[in-house]
Amino acid sequence: MQLSITVIIIIITVLVSLGGFSNQKIINDLIFYPPAVSRNKEWYRFFSCGLIHADYGHLIFNMLSLYLFGRFVEEQFVEIFGQVGKWYYLGLYVISLLVSLLPTYFRNKDNYQYRSLGASGAVSAIVFAGLMIAPYVEVGFFIIPPIIPGFIFGPLYLLVSAWLDRKGGGNINHSAHFWGALFGVLFIIIVGRTAGYDAIQEFINGVQLYLHSKGWA
Repeated sequence: MQLSITVIIIIITVLVSLGGFSNQKIINDLIFYPPAVSRNKEWYRFFSCGLIHADYGHLIFNMLSLYLFGRFVEEQFVEIFGQVGKWYYLGLYVISLLVSLLPTYFRNKDNYQYRSLGASGAVSAIVFAGLMIAPYVEVGFFIIPPIIPGFIFGPLYLLVSAWLDRKGGGNINHSAHFWGALFGVLFIIIVGRTAGYDAIQEFINGVQLYLHSKGWA
């Protein structure tokens, strides 16, 4: 049985994260630390930080979200792009780790107190690519059951993430969530065109399908 790329990413991330829970050196070596990038050219930290998490709750939430959306997005990428779609999917995940952290890097490249870890930016990219493909899917969040259609959940998520990032405080990198999500949307729009897939029109069709199913249009 061949494992999907989604499952492989989850297995690797879980193993490295579990190692980090009991070994601070793993955390120190892999965490996103902007001064280490700007001063020591440790660019790998843009990617390695996605393999470690703050605690079990952080890890479970990210990997569960990736599992629920990732399998669908991976399958859809294969349907849209053919077998090369699996590599596009992997590329989306890996590149979004970098893109989602670029604003954080430029804001904190000389901040010796700042550190960030987790795969949230990449997971957000996968989730939002999925919402572009299937905006009619109903989504839940924490205690909220899955009753909010993706085309409503997406903008709300972006607005809340942007507000929380501007507000500051806390230990969550809301900037990575925001920019990762936007990158996921742009990726499927731009790369989709190479395969004749009009992501914007398909998104509109999906919204109309949902509205018709509810008798709202």
